[in-house]
Amino acid sequence: MQEKSLDETVAELQKLFSNSPDLVVRKLKVGTKKAAVAFFASATDIGQLSLGVISPLIDYKLEAEPTIELLANEIVKSANASKIGNKDEYIQNLLSGQPVLFLDGSSQVLQFRIDQFAGRMPAEPPTSTVINGPREGFVETLEINISLIRKRLRTPDLAIKSFKVGKYTATRVCLCYINSIADKKIVKKLEQKIQEIDIDGVLDSFYIESFLENHTHTMFKQFGYAEKPDIVVGKMLEGRIAILVDGSPIALTVPFVLMEDFQNSNDYYQKSARGTFLRWLRLFSTIVAVLLPGTYIAVVLYHYKILPVKFLITIVNTTQGIPFSPFLEMLFIIMLFEILYEASLRMPRYLGMALAIVGALILGDTAVRAGLVTPPAIMIAALTGVMLYTMPDQQHLLSLLRIMFAVIGGLLGLYGIVIGAIFLIAYMANMDSYGAPYLGPFSPRIKSDLKDALTNSPLTDKKTRPRVIPNSNHRRQKQ
Repeated sequence: MQEKSLDETVAELQKLFSNSPDLVVRKLKVGTKKAAVAFFASATDIGQLSLGVISPLIDYKLEAEPTIELLANEIVKSANASKIGNKDEYIQNLLSGQPVLFLDGSSQVLQFRIDQFAGRMPAEPPTSTVINGPREGFVETLEINISLIRKRLRTPDLAIKSFKVGKYTATRVCLCYINSIADKKIVKKLEQKIQEIDIDGVLDSFYIESFLENHTHTMFKQFGYAEKPDIVVGKMLEGRIAILVDGSPIALTVPFVLMEDFQNSNDYYQKSARGTFLRWLRLFSTIVAVLLPGTYIAVVLYHYKILPVKFLITIVNTTQGIPFSPFLEMLFIIMLFEILYEASLRMPRYLGMALAIVGALILGDTAVRAGLVTPPAIMIAALTGVMLYTMPDQQHLLSLLRIMFAVIGGLLGLYGIVIGAIFLIAYMANMDSYGAPYLGPFSPRIKSDLKDALTNSPLTDKKTRPRVIPNSNHRRQKQ
């Protein structure tokens, strides 16, 4: 960095930031030289700055000519002080809340890691509540999230690699993995993809996900999502890599297989038999949620002869006078529920209960009484809508599949639904996520991994890591 007078440096800095009101430049004299401390008041811990940096500088009374080395090693009391000679680097760090100390006549600056941004403390995530087990959740501060992982992985094998992504946001992105377990080829591939990202800004981990996907034009998710550190650490112990993004409480994990979303952290904090039952229940709910509306439409329109006579009579009686066909009726009800869902997300919280009453009771009951829809169609749409949330991370995908199969059932009947289901399974079987088959361990079938698939075997039986996940150390516990 070219040497300039202190006044020139300060004037240049203030011009660079357009004389921002929260940019503070504190000028002082250290021994025989002039110095200045620049920091953003909105992003710096001013108490630590005053005690650890400014106060020692003011108290320095020796006549010896100070240098950056002397200031760093003998005068300032901050634990995180570093010498920087690159202007772009210290400007970027200054924007991250790290104060800069300029010394007149020196080509280097001294920077301190005492940033302080507004944030919240770890709490139980609203989407990952548990009955047993840890209740801590990730927050929007990257340092806190890393500390929650280090709290659970007290090993030098924990590797963390940091990147800055975004032209204007310079968002910190971290890859976290266990060095002796994770597949190095996957780590290298992720590093390369992150370094190649060229975008104006990254505001959340989902921005990163779009650039790291192997299959960019698919509606199927290819990364695991987690808001709790115990879930992330559990996946890292199986060989996965976690991706943390500053400003996001959602961690991404890769490789990903579909079976992960049928599992829940509660499964591992209770008896294995209960966990097995719940996984089968989730699978059943998912299949019913996706296929039941389309199957109902197909049966009523094309295959009504397979229905029991009493049930058929009930349906015939309820459909008399309805202006819509069963196909349009079901689509109307599903879309109505989707609209209510979107409205509930954006409506003020204190109006949420009122919306539920209006949507579920008034609109539904009034529509039936007015002869616009039938009770069976309302019941099926509501039941499948609830079942979607047995897999909350896949709710958006399942909702689209439900509509798709409803259309197929209305146009092609049960034959179309069967063909569509076969095509869907074949499509997923052909997908992979960084070397992990999407439908593993069922396609291909990996016998040892079935202990932690739809069946939740006791922990003592899981002696090896999942082979469906590429890793460099398959042994988990003593054989």
